[in-house]
Amino acid sequence: MTDRAIAVVRAGALTTVQDRGRPGHAHLGVPRSGALDAPAAALVNRLVGNPPDAAVLETTLTGCALRPRCAVTVAAGGAPCPVTVEGRPAPWGAPVAVPAGALLDVGAADSGVRTYVAVTGGVLVEAVLGSRSTDLLSGLGPPPLTDGMVLPLGRPHGPHARVDVTPQPAPPTELVLHVAPGPRADWFTPEAVRTFVSRTYRVSPAGNRIGLRMDGPALHRSRTGELPSEGMVLGAVQVPPDGRPVVFLADHPTTGGYPVIGVARATDLPAAAQAVPGTPVRFVSVRGG
Repeated sequence: MTDRAIAVVRAGALTTVQDRGRPGHAHLGVPRSGALDAPAAALVNRLVGNPPDAAVLETTLTGCALRPRCAVTVAAGGAPCPVTVEGRPAPWGAPVAVPAGALLDVGAADSGVRTYVAVTGGVLVEAVLGSRSTDLLSGLGPPPLTDGMVLPLGRPHGPHARVDVTPQPAPPTELVLHVAPGPRADWFTPEAVRTFVSRTYRVSPAGNRIGLRMDGPALHRSRTGELPSEGMVLGAVQVPPDGRPVVFLADHPTTGGYPVIGVARATDLPAAAQAVPGTPVRFVSVRGG
């Protein structure tokens, strides 16, 4: 029987298994998790003939290298990067045939942060609460990839897409986040609220899958003390004591005690996943989310 698996030769800075996540468990303290750039993950799955909920690999900045133990079709998307098979250039954003034993190298991102790698059959690690996603906050799901790890693959679901290349959104040169105000905007001075939606911030290098941290003007409170811990949602813009906003991403805590000045639209968050440190960020106030 063919060994349907893929060996990790170079794990990269942070490569994790991700799918659509595990929504519906916030009452247990479990974040949704899942691919930060969900459209990119869905696209690479479609390119190799996988269902949209198949698990893929999410790389961070430096890519990864893999050696399949059986012939597979792969596709890389999200952050643009060089792709090679046994040292020969292969297309990014398109299906690529990789023979058994050949080295697939997904290189460092040319722009953006996260490249997604889909393999025919999907990554078939054990599901936890209905998802195969790695959750960096709670520790659920498989650990981040390490050199020498072997990942099982599922059976092919269907033929890969017959395309030469697929257009994908470029990583943002400026990140615009549309935010509904509140629920704790009244904890900030009027000047702080104006600053939040009128000044430019920049993506901090300190961000991760839990939250996108900002460098820029501090937002000052109109109240002292702390809130009782309350529920947090995807896209919540929480303001810790240093006054710099943090935009919660897929692995965010489900509760928190710092005030939330606004909530970003979920449709803006895939671009946030690809915003490199230093990217300018504007918060635009909207009503109704």
